[in-house]
Amino acid sequence: MKQGLHTSKWLTRLALASLLSLSAWVVWDNWGRFIHPIESGITSTTSDATDTLARGKYLAHIGGCVACHTAKGGDTLAGGRRIDTPFGAVFSSNLTASKTNGLGDWRETDFATALSWGRSRNGRLLLPVFPYNHTSVFTPDDVHALFLWLQTVPAVEQAQPPHQLTWPLGTQPVIAVWRSLFFTPTPFKANPNESAEWNRGAYLVQSAGHCAACHGQRNALGSFPKVDDLSGGFLSPQMWMAPSLTEPTQTSLSTSTLSDTAHLLRVGQTQQAHASGPMAEFVQYSGQHLTQPDAMAIATYLKSNIKVSSDANTPLNAPLAASSPAAHTLYKTHCASCHGDNGEGKVQIYPALAGNPAVMLARPDNLIQMALYGGYGPSTTGQPRPYGMPPYLFTLNNQQIADVLNHIRSQWGNQAPAVSPMQVDRARAARY
Repeated sequence: MKQGLHTSKWLTRLALASLLSLSAWVVWDNWGRFIHPIESGITSTTSDATDTLARGKYLAHIGGCVACHTAKGGDTLAGGRRIDTPFGAVFSSNLTASKTNGLGDWRETDFATALSWGRSRNGRLLLPVFPYNHTSVFTPDDVHALFLWLQTVPAVEQAQPPHQLTWPLGTQPVIAVWRSLFFTPTPFKANPNESAEWNRGAYLVQSAGHCAACHGQRNALGSFPKVDDLSGGFLSPQMWMAPSLTEPTQTSLSTSTLSDTAHLLRVGQTQQAHASGPMAEFVQYSGQHLTQPDAMAIATYLKSNIKVSSDANTPLNAPLAASSPAAHTLYKTHCASCHGDNGEGKVQIYPALAGNPAVMLARPDNLIQMALYGGYGPSTTGQPRPYGMPPYLFTLNNQQIADVLNHIRSQWGNQAPAVSPMQVDRARAARY
């Protein structure tokens, strides 16, 4: 009996301690709003209002605001787009000038606080699906331009749908604890040892481009990666791998020219690489709006981060892919007419498979996704009707897809870990 009472008291004390800790974190997080005042951006050096609005519109497009805050078939920036995460579905908010559902009643300081500290105008902590670690990089001038342009977006009276997160995820105490572990605002600091073009590229990658959101590493709690982390990340809801942009074995950046890399960002393809999956979506909705100088600046920054050499692509002791007569027949039947008998591809039409870093990634998730669901490039001004690859979801079974991928990953000098039918089956099960 005494032991039961002792246990009950211990549990009560533990619960109270946990509640006090969570409360302290919430108080600390909200107190940061006052001890770190937000610049309003009204001191913008841009005197021409037309230029300021044009810059705000530009940033909203290259920064993915329009893409993420517009539901498919919906009104521009009215929100409601579903974003799947490992913890449930989140729906984007309304950024139109609506006073009821959007930003119509917001002050510029409210907006600056949201971007720099991830807090709404009423002090509510925003879900980290909104990458406020990256938006905290924006300069006050750019925040000012963004806010002014968003205020011109016609009001749409559309409420944000309720999120579908597993409780208690998404509650304010949990977000406060998460933020205390993983969020620190990161205002941009130019590197005086680098060129103006390099610094412009670094700024765009770390702010509007928020490249680390996909190409950075997160832990099991979905931590924010550092804004300059380009070491690669796995997008579990989409079952796509965002390769490292620093490892020469995982990207064509090391062998591409600056102009080719800029072309890939704006058009979606070069002789060496084709954008697909989430990257194709980025190019279609954001990248193609980049100016040529900004695309070149990003290319300059990205290429400067490539390591001299690396063997990090192939895990130790991983069995390597191998072909078979049946796999060769599958390739000849379904792949060779586009990608060539020797994986050479067709310039500006179908990507080469021989020597392609995307083909030899240690994780085969991207290849499996394209084999199952097809490979589609972005429709851009520079390439409005890109060639695509048909899906083989209902044409080939798991073993056949594994076989043909193993053929591709082991021929023409390619060498990569083997693909198993189980990996293909997991990719099917993730959607159905």
